[in-house]
Amino acid sequence: MAKSTSSDVLTLIRSLRSAYAATPTNLKIIDLYVVFAIATAVIQVVYMGIVGSFPFNSFLSGVLSCVGTAVLAVCLRIQVNKENKEFKDLPPERAFADFVLCNLVLHLVIMNFLG
Repeated sequence: MAKSTSSDVLTLIRSLRSAYAATPTNLKIIDLYVVFAIATAVIQVVYMGIVGSFPFNSFLSGVLSCVGTAVLAVCLRIQVNKENKEFKDLPPERAFADFVLCNLVLHLVIMNFLG
């Protein structure tokens, strides 16, 4: 039974890889940015666990900045995706402008939280 499960997992991974190969390059770049933001948040949490969280506001600001940026990038990816029919009338330039403006507001709030 374990052999069929491992073959199912390998089949799933192959199908996901072949489906992702058809993804446009601009969406892959956004995906890479999301992975980078989440990895930075994980590194900050691990660092806090090892060293400590003396300036806790700084730790929270850093993690919330990374997670907020990742969420906004996922929203950008949804809006820029050509296969998404919900945002078909929204030009990619407008979606990117929204992303930049929301990131500006997010980081202004984060800087205010730092004190």
